[in-house]
Amino acid sequence: MHHGTSSGGTPDGARRSLRSTLLSWPVIRQYTQGDPLGRGAAAVSAHTKACTARTTTADRVVQSVCPYCAVGCGQRVFVKDEKVIQIEGDPDSPVSRGRLCPKGSASEQLVNSPGRQTAMLYRRPYGTEWESLDLETATDMLVEKILDTRERTWQEHDDQGNRVRRTLGIAGLGGATLDNEENYLIKKLFTAMGAIQIENQARI
Repeated sequence: MHHGTSSGGTPDGARRSLRSTLLSWPVIRQYTQGDPLGRGAAAVSAHTKACTARTTTADRVVQSVCPYCAVGCGQRVFVKDEKVIQIEGDPDSPVSRGRLCPKGSASEQLVNSPGRQTAMLYRRPYGTEWESLDLETATDMLVEKILDTRERTWQEHDDQGNRVRRTLGIAGLGGATLDNEENYLIKKLFTAMGAIQIENQARI
């Protein structure tokens, strides 16, 4: 019986397919492509060659600073269609020289996480549900509570008669996801209100 050679299902076609498969094996490519240690092109698959880095498709790159701790590592923020698509270390930063810790490397999730809250949430006393508030309403509520607490807990003098002009009813705890300027202004604000219990996660 005669067997054709044009179809992949024929013995000739099968042999060509087998030959192509064997030649594509990394161990074969190591010796045929001059890469005996398998650390170069021989270790690259067709799938890897077809991959494109997200950074190459960005519309622009913005220099920034990692928001997590007080080290101040430089970041390069890649933006496409007005959305952050990747964040990497900035090699031009004299502080980090392109390096980021695991948290800094994952800070893109801080921006794009589906669990990120974008509204002011408030649960009323004895309430069981959170409700959204607009920024102006929430700000007015905070101002009223701060002024009321400061007035009720104000100390002009301590028990020994020393003038202290302080309140122990207000405390401040800053976070490293705020930048240096924000934490500095918050510190000045709380000090001006007479609060003395002021701390920060990153000791900024």
